[in-house]
Amino acid sequence: MKAILTTLLILSSLILISCAEQDGPAERAGESLDEGIENSGDAISDTFEDAGDEIEDATDGY
Repeated sequence: MKAILTTLLILSSLILISCAEQDGPAERAGESLDEGIENSGDAISDTFEDAGDEIEDATDGY
């Protein structure tokens, strides 16, 4: 009985390990979407920062 339980435990562990290493298409698409959103947020933040710098430069003399 212990041999059967040990074998099942080892096999289930191997299955879980092999599944965790490979990303499926949904996982890859999600990661790509996350990266795109992060890059968009960075670009928007940079744009607002540049605009703020331009406003500061334009109003320095006032």
